[in-house]
Amino acid sequence: MRKLRYALATAALAGATLTATHQVHPSPTAATAAVDPVINSPYLYLGLYAQPDPAKIIPATGVKAYTISFINSRTKGTCDPTIEVNSGPNELTGAKPLVDRIRAAGGDVILSVGGWGGNKLGENCTTAEALAAAYQKVIDAYQLKALDIDIEDQEIAIQAARERVVAALKIVKQKNPAVKTVVTMSNAKDALPAVAQALITKARETDAGIDVFTLMPFDNGNASTDMAAFTKTSVDRLKEAVKTAFGLTDDQAYRKVGLSSMNGITDPPYLEKVTLDAWKQIVAWAQEKHLGRVSFWSVNRDYGCGAGPTCSGIPQNDWDFTKVLGTYQG
Repeated sequence: MRKLRYALATAALAGATLTATHQVHPSPTAATAAVDPVINSPYLYLGLYAQPDPAKIIPATGVKAYTISFINSRTKGTCDPTIEVNSGPNELTGAKPLVDRIRAAGGDVILSVGGWGGNKLGENCTTAEALAAAYQKVIDAYQLKALDIDIEDQEIAIQAARERVVAALKIVKQKNPAVKTVVTMSNAKDALPAVAQALITKARETDAGIDVFTLMPFDNGNASTDMAAFTKTSVDRLKEAVKTAFGLTDDQAYRKVGLSSMNGITDPPYLEKVTLDAWKQIVAWAQEKHLGRVSFWSVNRDYGCGAGPTCSGIPQNDWDFTKVLGTYQG
């Protein structure tokens, strides 16, 4: 979800050669039951030509919620939220056709702000109030029940930007108490990153009301890394940080943390391999611990072809990873 995501825009044209099974088509209207958009919602990136058809993938996998990515500022130096899409103008409402299809198929969405690349709102909005207003525009535009802040690179490394995000999320929670807020952060090989620890501490000190802290336990090892074991160890570190900061029990802390993996071969130069068997182990462990969120990057690459933005790089059937995620109930 990091370097590969930064390069996705340049790879988008390559997706045009994929088969129609990857494309979005209109779906029939369906009654949308209450769907938790946080608990098991994989990432779906709109910057690619190849996108799954929700009318097919929802009944085939059992996964009804999707994390639509990414919202960033339209231009550097502005606080103007927009979403990158492969076709059509990059407007805030650019994801609406896909979101409407997902909801028509009985599903729901959480929108993700940030990612590895782009003009981050946390860096470009100069005050917490302005940043909260930008987040509010996203919530209102899509009538969201949840918002994911994927805070990476300089947005989390720069203290002022990091703390601005936390302060803005507190404002959002005060204005929208029913909207769940999720913060997604990068991992490190041997310890929870200091910037992640700092964000958690600030969230507790300011009573920001963040519902789930999620870790991306990949892009840290190599091809021989046991990704199931590494994921468990990494998330346990996050759990301990949240437990200590908020004074929680182990069970309470596990329910306040989550994980977002990457299916198949991860980003160069790491090239870790999250096999389908490893993913099953990860999801089973998450179920045992009742994590607050399980996700992966991405549905766009949940296909068994060469590793890249639209393929996992390992032998698999279409949507195998999404199907496993569909068994997760929190």
